[in-house]
Amino acid sequence: MLMPKKVKYRKQQRGRMTGKAWRGSSLAFGEYGLKVMCCGWITSRQIEAARVAMTRSIKRGGKVWIRTFPDKPITKKPAETRMGKGKGAPEEWVCVVRPGKILFEMEGVGLEVAKAAMRLAAAKLPYPTKLVTRQGLE
Repeated sequence: MLMPKKVKYRKQQRGRMTGKAWRGSSLAFGEYGLKVMCCGWITSRQIEAARVAMTRSIKRGGKVWIRTFPDKPITKKPAETRMGKGKGAPEEWVCVVRPGKILFEMEGVGLEVAKAAMRLAAAKLPYPTKLVTRQGLE
């Protein structure tokens, strides 16, 4: 699963998730992309599950790029623990996504194959997504 090798601080604050994605909102590598339509967190497990579903669907044909990286640690306290005693230990890694962010890109396959693969990947993600293509490929 994806996670940083080393971070400056073990624990982060939650932060805000408002606004639109300005960076990473256009296709940079492939012909087709999966764009997220709302704000939220995507965990490293969800990214990996979507990637596996996509690559199995295209049967090792074509190339897939992952455009997000989970670099935010999420902490959790153990169940049935009293309040206080500091912040919990880091449990998982997430990536903050905003509307318009491209999560995955793909090339080297046809439109129908890409649609099917992206639909399978979208089923693994917790937010609504949309398939985008380059302008000349409509």
